[in-house]
Amino acid sequence: MEYSIVGTAGHVDHGKTALITALTGFEGDSLEEEKRRGITINLSFSSMQNEAKNVAFIDVPGHEKLLKNMIAGAFGFDASLVVVDANEGLMPQSKEHLEILNLLHVTNIIIALTKKDLASDAVIEERKFEIIEHFKTLKNLHLVEIIPVSIYEPNSILKLKNALFALPIIPKKSNGLFRYYVDRSFSIAGAGTVVTGTVLDGSIKVGEKIYAPELEKEFLIRNLQVHDHDVESAYASQRTAINLQSAQKTSFEKGALLCKKGYIRGFDSADVWLESIGGHSLKHNSTVIVYVGTKQVEARILFYETEESAPSGYAKLQFKQTLFLVHDEPFILCARGRTIGGGRVLNPINDPMKKRLKLELLKALDTKAYQRAFTILVGMHKHGFGLISSNQRFGLNHDEAIAIAREMEHVFVDEKGLVLYPLEVEHELETIIRGIYAKNSYALLSATSLSLKLKWASALFIEHVLKKLSTEGMLSFLNGVYKNAHIDIDNLETLIEERIYGILQQGEFTPDAPYNIYDDLDIDRKMGDDALKSLTRAKKVVRLEHNLFVTTTALSAMMAHVREIMRKENGIEIKNFKEHFDMSRKYLVAYLDYLDNFDDVKKEGNRRVLL
Repeated sequence: MEYSIVGTAGHVDHGKTALITALTGFEGDSLEEEKRRGITINLSFSSMQNEAKNVAFIDVPGHEKLLKNMIAGAFGFDASLVVVDANEGLMPQSKEHLEILNLLHVTNIIIALTKKDLASDAVIEERKFEIIEHFKTLKNLHLVEIIPVSIYEPNSILKLKNALFALPIIPKKSNGLFRYYVDRSFSIAGAGTVVTGTVLDGSIKVGEKIYAPELEKEFLIRNLQVHDHDVESAYASQRTAINLQSAQKTSFEKGALLCKKGYIRGFDSADVWLESIGGHSLKHNSTVIVYVGTKQVEARILFYETEESAPSGYAKLQFKQTLFLVHDEPFILCARGRTIGGGRVLNPINDPMKKRLKLELLKALDTKAYQRAFTILVGMHKHGFGLISSNQRFGLNHDEAIAIAREMEHVFVDEKGLVLYPLEVEHELETIIRGIYAKNSYALLSATSLSLKLKWASALFIEHVLKKLSTEGMLSFLNGVYKNAHIDIDNLETLIEERIYGILQQGEFTPDAPYNIYDDLDIDRKMGDDALKSLTRAKKVVRLEHNLFVTTTALSAMMAHVREIMRKENGIEIKNFKEHFDMSRKYLVAYLDYLDNFDDVKKEGNRRVLL
């Protein structure tokens, strides 16, 4: 079964509601009945189906409803049915609806010329000519067919039905990222909270978790319904009711976004392409209402190329609240109760950069020149540009983003970590590594240990540079680490043990933590850990706590000092211990706890005494 969503539009009193009733038998909203029946997605929506396809209608009763309901549905529209009275022809509201559909790139349009029984053949032909001419001004719309209909002529309704079923399903560009705007929320006894909306992209399953970013909460999906039927999964272009476990109805305002956790970040601004409609002007620094999904929010227009009014252009929209947008997402702009324009999100992530470079980025995004966009952003992020957000930022899944990155020159692509590094940072990393070995000719590094020190560099990127230096003859690979190729080391493990033991001896009673020692010696952490374990097994070192090792010699000396204090001062606790040894509390507590291993020591409260 194929699913298609058709948005209905048209001027008031042109017969839209009657036509939908004739097509589907659906006569309007009955929320109480819906609640009694259980989860349902019809609400103010209706559908019809044949053996192969289900066509769902999202009806737009009037101008206000257009802004609040139709725009939300239009995000998922596959096509639109525009109703025009055969006698009156295209009216201002009809044209406004078409302009909005044009802005939202709802490609395929069927015009239903209603009330044909009240119009002459000549009038109908005149209306067809007018409509065809008007469509020439709408670059994003394709007029599929003009069909004269009357609700009193079943054959005309059947012809329209067949045309709607025959509408092609245009595959939507998908990055597999589930997105869904709530258009209604209610509670059902015994079921809990139900939200309704259109799946814009991706899919969901019963038993999965979905994330509400505005609430910063995840919810378990208890049940799904698509067109009155319980289903295990829901997909793009399906009107879907979601029954959420442990959710409150009041939590989900109209416009709330549901998605998968970890893929979409929120920002209070977005870079966009704007264009006006109906002769309206868009003013720099003016306040507008932005409709996106089922959400509406106040925003300020800040053009990049002018500080005057403009019919179109690249701009930043500064929102009154945080929005969770994605690349190429459509929106509508309204001011003073009128639709004045709209556009598409180009850059949903706030990238601080100079205006000239920002314009270059936006033009690349606008023309889908993603490799150019990657190049600009890699240049901006000197220590690596992450592709983890490629779904939101470019509308690309990770595989698509990596495929583009592979074609780039002068860039290292960490395919596992999804990070792009510019050539100049490769030189920087090489200089850092050379500096380490110049300072410490006995350094023993691994990519993993070095990545813990250089937080901006991934282990794969570091490994790439270490291998390069090995190829050049500076380093050699031995037992999982890279050593100075010009230094001969007979027994690597013994060398590491000796150097760690030497540092612990110097630290005496207050030695450094192991990872600090490893960093000082420039050795791999795993090799360091193995060396400490070997020293402990040989009883040359004692582990007092998780991160505290002392030499056996130092520990024996400290225990002798502690016992002397206990004899002279009738016991020991932190206060009098610190009077003799000005150490941090970490060391004092560790040595006092070690006393508990001796049979001749007793703990009385916080004090240890000799028996």
